[in-house]
Amino acid sequence: MSSCSSRALTILSTVFGACGLLLVGVAVSTDYWLIMVEGIILQQNQSMEVKMALHSGLWRVCFVAGAENGRCVASEYFTEPDIEITTENTANILKMVRTATPFPMVSLLFVFTAFVISNIGHIRPQRTILAFVSGIFFILSGLSLVVGLVLYISSINDEVMNRPREPEQFFNYHYGWSFAFAASSFLLKEGAGVMSVYLFMKRYAEEEMFRPHPALYRPRLSEGSDYSGQFLHPESSWPPPKRGRSTSNASSDISIQYTFLNFLYIKLHMRTSNI
Repeated sequence: MSSCSSRALTILSTVFGACGLLLVGVAVSTDYWLIMVEGIILQQNQSMEVKMALHSGLWRVCFVAGAENGRCVASEYFTEPDIEITTENTANILKMVRTATPFPMVSLLFVFTAFVISNIGHIRPQRTILAFVSGIFFILSGLSLVVGLVLYISSINDEVMNRPREPEQFFNYHYGWSFAFAASSFLLKEGAGVMSVYLFMKRYAEEEMFRPHPALYRPRLSEGSDYSGQFLHPESSWPPPKRGRSTSNASSDISIQYTFLNFLYIKLHMRTSNI
């Protein structure tokens, strides 16, 4: 059951991380974060005439109606494009969203790093710490992205709140599918981070469970045994050191030699007497 849970966490964290990386990559590279429409209300028949419509991303703005219809220009990070925008508030919105741009880029870098470390950890599960490191990077990536999203929304809301209310003009805006991809990526990355950290905890607990106690590597042996532990101690030298002879063994050898000398003396005396 434990191995099944670890395998399920491994698969889910990989899938969530891959989806989070894919979604934030698509969100950063596309220009459907914000869609705005501006126009005037005709008093005769109460119809609306669109003066400008655009969709913008982190890197460029594309116009789909108005004087700049069909034109896509780079956002004002590097150049000041010569474009015709109906109101100053719309231009301010496009400028203010630049403050949120670095955070999705940092999030993309973090999630890519986390995905690589996570896959290395899955290939080598004995490197338990890699699951923890990848989980931290997933969580940091999600936090960086959510900070960027909050800044993006707040900058737009501030400009919309300061926009003058005129009855003959209308202004409409909503967030596009690129923004939805980024928000979904935040949820996936946080889920992948939590599962990676939990996978680290399970692997660490399993290692501690099946790791023998250090006392089992060097069992306690009796003091009188010379060879009983020689195969359990790889660091011990071979052959084993010689034991010093005890006093009882030395006295036993002396008594044997004395008895042998007495026997030789008796044999020699008997031969002499016969002669």
